[in-house]
Amino acid sequence: MRYKLTFVVGLALGYVLGTRAGRERYEQLKKSARQVAQNPAVRNTAETAAQQGRAYAGKAFHSVSAKVGDHMPDSVAARVRSLRERSQADGADDWGTSNT
Repeated sequence: MRYKLTFVVGLALGYVLGTRAGRERYEQLKKSARQVAQNPAVRNTAETAAQQGRAYAGKAFHSVSAKVGDHMPDSVAARVRSLRERSQADGADDWGTSNT
């Protein structure tokens, strides 16, 4: 239900901005969004949040797989073991991200 509501609100907002404000206002909003996205403070904060998210996801992955490992089908357990071994061997995270 929450996703439907979010979609409807986004659709209504897009309609209002598109019909009432016109192309000029759209360009202003686009320019402002680009300036915010290119701000070094925003980029650093986003990268820090991404790194923390990767760290928490890795911890959750390992703790859940350790607790649930015996209760999973063999095919799933084998895949989890291979992911765990690969992440320990090369030091990369399980998500394929660059960690930059």
